[in-house]
Amino acid sequence: MSNYTIFEAGSWNDLGQHVFELGQLKGKGKLFLGDLLKTTGCEISMNRVEAGQSYPFHHKHHQQEEIYIVVSGRGEFQIDGEIFPVQEGSVLNVRPAGVRTYRASQEEPLCYLCIQATENSLTSHTIGDGEIVPGEVEWPAQSIV
Repeated sequence: MSNYTIFEAGSWNDLGQHVFELGQLKGKGKLFLGDLLKTTGCEISMNRVEAGQSYPFHHKHHQQEEIYIVVSGRGEFQIDGEIFPVQEGSVLNVRPAGVRTYRASQEEPLCYLCIQATENSLTSHTIGDGEIVPGEVEWPAQSIV
């Protein structure tokens, strides 16, 4: 068994081609990665909301907090009725009970990662779970970079 899974999602510009279904709602621009990467502790999605478009409903969760990482564009989030701007580099964590929705600016798409994990399940932060493995880092003379 391999210690990793890789999936090529393609360009953020092409993310709009991905179709998703949430119950009876169908839409474009969301790619769930959990099954594709065989994750066991979180769900991750790559998302693109086209310019002038909005997520089509408010939502909240029962157990999952959501971490949003804006990778390009600008827009607004609405959480518990409070509206605030986001842009490339904005990172936010929304607790499960937070009622949320978002929209892209009129001028450009809003692209972001969303990571879902069960609230209060993390057992250590940063490198607390890591371990340095002995040995020198070596790369072949011919590199793909």
